[in-house]
This record gives sequence, C-alpha cells and structure tokens, in this order.
Amino acid sequence: MNHDTYDNAYISGILNTVKSIAIIGASANDVRPSFFVTKYLLDKGYEVFPVNPGQAGKEIAGAMTYASLADLPRPVDMIDIFRASSAVPGITDDILAMDPLPKVVWMQLAIRDDASAERLEEKGIRVVMNRCPKIEYARLSGEIGWNGVNSRTISSKKPVMRQGFQSFGIRQR
Repeated sequence: MNHDTYDNAYISGILNTVKSIAIIGASANDVRPSFFVTKYLLDKGYEVFPVNPGQAGKEIAGAMTYASLADLPRPVDMIDIFRASSAVPGITDDILAMDPLPKVVWMQLAIRDDASAERLEEKGIRVVMNRCPKIEYARLSGEIGWNGVNSRTISSKKPVMRQGFQSFGIRQR
C-alpha cells in the first residue's frame, strides 16, 4: 500500500468501524498531544485504553491506564502509536503477539516505519502512518472547518447535526 497518501474512504472506513482503541504513549499531562487525542476520542464515543507503564493503574482523561498491550483487559480494534519511529519495530512485535490481532495500527504525526507496516499488513492489519485520528476525524466531519481550517471539502449544502457517537458530527441533507 502507498502510505504517502490515503483516500478519504480508507480513513473514514477505519474511523467508522473501530470501536476500541489502545493509545500507546498516552500522557497524563493535559498539555500533551497524546492527552488531547485520548480525551477527544473518548468524547466521540470510542472505548479508549491508554497504555503508559509510568501511569499504569491510574486514569488518563477518565480512562484506566495499562502498562502494556499484554495487560489490556480485552481485545481492541485499533492501536494508536504515540512513540518515536525507532520504537515501532518493538511495538510491532508486541502487536503481532496479541490474540486476536487488532484490525488497525495507526502511527501518529511524524511516526513512520515502512518495514513494520509491511509486517502488519502481511497479517491483514490495516496501517495508517504520519496521521492523527483526531485531526482526520475532525477534517472528515467538517468540524475542523468550524475553526477556520481548510478541510479540503467543498459543499454548498448546509450541514445537519447528527445524534449519537461516532457520527462524524454532521451529515449532508
């Protein structure tokens, strides 16, 4: 797969189907990007499992934190990696040891490891690299445009708000 660019359908397909997410490298520091992403995804209705050995047994953004992927209380649909690219091969080993395997591995902005992506994809796991699920969710829902950011989506239709979680916020009439 070409990981230099992703179709909107690929990203939205992931965000619409996953329900549980483990965030490796989640921070309890409320000014860190990993904290914002954890809180945002929780607010959108995803079940989030922060993974941070230094915070294990404590809550981050209201969610119980675990020391490792092996300590998670149940299987998850997606792993979101907030660690340096150099840490990804070891994390990939941990992911491939999971049973069942997650459906998706997402590497945050500036995180990329093509060899790990290839290993994961060989096992049927979808991979996203150098992207943020919070930003992609907001972009695809049109939410990001509410703040004056160009969402690369043009429409003359007035959005109608949806009810419930994981709705991408708006739907077209």
